[in-house]
Amino acid sequence: MAATSSSAVSALGSAATFVPQRQLSGLTSAGVSGQKVVSTTSFVKRQFSGLRGAAFPGQKVVSTPLFVKSNSRTTMTLAAGVSKFEAVTMAPPDPILGVSEAFRADTSDAKLNLGVGAYRTEELQPLVLNVVKKAEKKMLESGENKEYLPIEGLAAFNKATAELLLGADSPAIKEGRVATVQGLSGTGSLRLGAAFIQRYFPGAKVLISSPTWGNHKNIFNDAGVPWSEYRYFEPKTVGLDFEGMMADIKDAPSGSFILLHGCAHNPTGIDPTPEQWEKIADLIEEKGHMAFFDVAYQGFASGSLDQDADSVRLFVKRGLEILVAQSYSKNLGLYAERIGAINAVVHSSDVAVRVKSQLKRLARPMYSNPPVHGAKIVANVVGDAALFDEWRAEMEMMAGRIKTVRQRLYDDLSTKDKSGKDWSFVLKQIGMFSFTGLNRAQSDNMSDKWHVYMTKDGRISLAGLSLAKCSYLADAIIDSYYNVQ
Repeated sequence: MAATSSSAVSALGSAATFVPQRQLSGLTSAGVSGQKVVSTTSFVKRQFSGLRGAAFPGQKVVSTPLFVKSNSRTTMTLAAGVSKFEAVTMAPPDPILGVSEAFRADTSDAKLNLGVGAYRTEELQPLVLNVVKKAEKKMLESGENKEYLPIEGLAAFNKATAELLLGADSPAIKEGRVATVQGLSGTGSLRLGAAFIQRYFPGAKVLISSPTWGNHKNIFNDAGVPWSEYRYFEPKTVGLDFEGMMADIKDAPSGSFILLHGCAHNPTGIDPTPEQWEKIADLIEEKGHMAFFDVAYQGFASGSLDQDADSVRLFVKRGLEILVAQSYSKNLGLYAERIGAINAVVHSSDVAVRVKSQLKRLARPMYSNPPVHGAKIVANVVGDAALFDEWRAEMEMMAGRIKTVRQRLYDDLSTKDKSGKDWSFVLKQIGMFSFTGLNRAQSDNMSDKWHVYMTKDGRISLAGLSLAKCSYLADAIIDSYYNVQ
């Protein structure tokens, strides 16, 4: 375009518009379908719209709209066929979901997918809980409609989820000091909480554990919330670096938000002890910080809904204001329903009403209102005593199977490894994950040689492991640990 720019600029001031023939090559006239427009045709008026680049010799015109007017009808094409999306680069594979893509592409019969945190049966098949089937049957029989929910979600769900989190007899609930808004599972609830921080606590920093769930940083980045990390994992002991954690929380600017995993820390499976939780609460209160809990595994870690909520309830009992994101993907197996909640526990009912109004205001342009199906499942299960008891039994079954697999893996590692290495960290971890301590190269060996797919930080999902595969996995871990550096 630069070679003809002077002619084009001159043409702009004349009655007839000059267009280089190469720009018209192959252009179909609007008046006569299928015929070529020839540059020597004198009765056709040609006009460029947006000929900005032509006025500046030496600049490249990437995609200039071209209008051809003939017999009072106009058509438009894009010069050179270059996409306006040409500058869009390929996104990197998701570190977690990309594992499943690699697994599906593997044709080995021995392959294992231990990457995604989703529960599997002993036969390594997805599980739909019986209580979920019964709740859905109840919903179908009642002929419930598909009307929009309010922005804050289903009232029965919000009541149930707050009570599961804090206890039905919680003074905070009775005093109206809890603002609950239904969210799009844990991810969406965290994102709504992040948007709230960005708007009403501008400049506040969020501290995130190192390591953490792969999506936490994405969530706060996209919300425009600055974050830094606090130490959590100690590679030498494959345990909690409690001293480092406390030091980093202490050094954080006053008024920071501390992102805490309520139970079954992802990816390490390492939780603070009750005594350590007390000290964490002391320090957060002393520094004027606020805890932001991510509770993705309540009831799924220990098998007890109450025990897995102890950390959150400790902070509330001490009168600390907190944010809490919840998910029902794991404990009810509602992965695809995207059901969760964001909760703010505050000092007064008046504050709770205002906080809830602003959470709704943030949710409105994000997704308007949440889906109803999963919310009704949760409400029906929690609201029916028989179904609730059955759910608790099924949670204990799932948690129990994972504990059994964890024990078998430890036994196989200890038996097969003749070096005397202490593998007891496998037993000390809790929940669906085990942090093996394998580095990236060793994790690559697990997939390349053994067809065992896991995240590159060394995390494996024991929820995707069967007793029958524990021996094979132990062989893969031992080989990768000792033979790959």
